[in-house]
Amino acid sequence: MDFELSEDQRAIQQAARDFTNTEMAPHAAQWDAESIFPKEVFGKGGELGFCGLYAAEDAGGLALPRLDATLVFEEMSRVDPSTAAFFTIHNMAAWMVSLWASPAVKAHWGPLLSSGRKLASYCLTEPGAGSDAASLKTRARRDGDHYVINGAKAFISGAGSTDALVVMARTGGDGAKGISAFVVPADTPGIAYARKEDKMGWRSQPTGGISFDDVRVPADHRLGEEGEGFKFAMKGLDGGRINIAACSVGAAQGALDAARAYMGERRQFGRKIGDFQALQFKLADMQIQLTAARQMVRLAASRLDAGHRDATTYCAMAKAFATDAGFCIINDALQLHGGYGYIREYPIERLLRDARVHQILEGTNEIMRVLVSRALLKTNEEIR
Repeated sequence: MDFELSEDQRAIQQAARDFTNTEMAPHAAQWDAESIFPKEVFGKGGELGFCGLYAAEDAGGLALPRLDATLVFEEMSRVDPSTAAFFTIHNMAAWMVSLWASPAVKAHWGPLLSSGRKLASYCLTEPGAGSDAASLKTRARRDGDHYVINGAKAFISGAGSTDALVVMARTGGDGAKGISAFVVPADTPGIAYARKEDKMGWRSQPTGGISFDDVRVPADHRLGEEGEGFKFAMKGLDGGRINIAACSVGAAQGALDAARAYMGERRQFGRKIGDFQALQFKLADMQIQLTAARQMVRLAASRLDAGHRDATTYCAMAKAFATDAGFCIINDALQLHGGYGYIREYPIERLLRDARVHQILEGTNEIMRVLVSRALLKTNEEIR
């Protein structure tokens, strides 16, 4: 068992760090304050492969392991969890297209998405189907060589600003087995976009609802076979949970770095606040939790890469632990900054706002605990 990163992994990590410091760090606060969706930065990231990290090579992707992808997302999130998170969402959509699209659709959309020249949104959540995604109501009816889609999606990242939508819609009966997946060009007639939500965090990416009114999509834009959509969605969410956990680890690392620097500068009662043991212990606890979260994320990623039978459980555990721990670490970093942590002159308040939603999306952390408990109760074997 080797916990060290390889030379190739360290090179990927350094490339992501350089890109983040050059292209994201100088602008992250402005993107947040002005709710700017920085489409140009995704194009620049795409030139380095960051928009198709684990998409198939024949679709223009790098086909990297999920573990390697977490290194990129963690580095980006040290500075800007909001923009980093959209990189993860786009990567998930590009990966799904690269694996399950028809040859013609894959040939067209694969290279465009993997290069970041075009961006994609992932459309699963509905107004009445959040945690219970298998109950979604959006329907796709077969009509000759097309499907006709009707319904609505909610809380879609990138809504109205992306070029392709990976849409889950019901083609059969109730439940998971009646759901299929489609690649839908975002400008198809009949698609309407609701107003952008005014969010607490993740302000550098638009979030909103999408409605489908008799949207006609060629049949070859279906991913895989009818009824396979929910299976694809769940496979996507396994990786998505690792990705968002990595974003929490990165944001926590950024907050810890800021707190450590601040403790060496700020003076009270004639001493640097880093000289007070109570605060030293607080910093130590933050580092302990961060190290544990990072290792759990990397373990889950390695399980997913290996096709381990309990990979879904590991992904759920990593997501719950890392997003909970990450938020607590950032909150503690804000406390160490005192009043300065609460104002926008320092990055801590933005990291805190961005990281909070990580405990909700890709399945709430309550649902993660449902998944873990089910795995424990359905078998007599240990999870290890």
